[in-house]
Amino acid sequence: MSDLGSGDEGGQKYHVQGMDGNGGDFGDPGQTGQQTEQELATKMLQIQSKRFYLDVKQNRRGRFIKVAEIGADGRRSQIFLALSTAAEFRDHLSTFSDYYASLGPPNPESVPEDGKLKSEMMIKDNRRYYLDLKENARGRFLRVSQTITRGGPRSQIAIPAQGMIEFRDALTDLLEEFGTNDGGFKGELPEGRHMKVDNKNFYFDIGQNNRGIYMRISEVKSNFRTAITVPEKCWSRFRDILSDYCDKMKKSSDLPITAETNLQTSNSLK
Repeated sequence: MSDLGSGDEGGQKYHVQGMDGNGGDFGDPGQTGQQTEQELATKMLQIQSKRFYLDVKQNRRGRFIKVAEIGADGRRSQIFLALSTAAEFRDHLSTFSDYYASLGPPNPESVPEDGKLKSEMMIKDNRRYYLDLKENARGRFLRVSQTITRGGPRSQIAIPAQGMIEFRDALTDLLEEFGTNDGGFKGELPEGRHMKVDNKNFYFDIGQNNRGIYMRISEVKSNFRTAITVPEKCWSRFRDILSDYCDKMKKSSDLPITAETNLQTSNSLK
């Protein structure tokens, strides 16, 4: 994860593919949920002793770029960028590269304790990306960390500082080909709804993020609030289960009055 010297001019390859595959949701890194996923294109960069693969992928929630780093020891790290986030990252790479060029030769006496020379942050839905240009005894590099706000594993890659321009140009090639539109659902989402039962309020709100469309059902009382989130792909099943319970309760309440019930009612009136 460090800049070990002058940047190597590695070869590049770029080809468009149309093969189907199964992969994790463009949601949580390492998520094991499977769904149909297309790989649209891939680009490989050799920067010093590292290889980077930039894969443009598409699933029902939209398009994104998976960036994988393969170290000299074979270790693999990866992050995921929506196309719009990849465009923002590309612009940051230009800024970081200009700053790096202005630094001059490394000076161990002027390096901050944490090694950070410049930092930025990007936010996309429930993700945060931390960009840190750092310096250590072996050189300068850009560390890109991806985190999820609701918790989960942190994933990160490190780009040798002298390869930032090459990395930026590779992203630019892909974004010129596929654009910066994340894709996914384009229609107008339904308005939220409200229902009051006794001293409780229930709110139904429809939202969308990079993982897709969802319904948040909130139960609110004076000093209490809780909520569940139901992904759009299982709304029909959710509805069927509720409908089944409604039918069973209705049938139970509509049972004919038996002789025993009549007798109990008669006795209660005496």
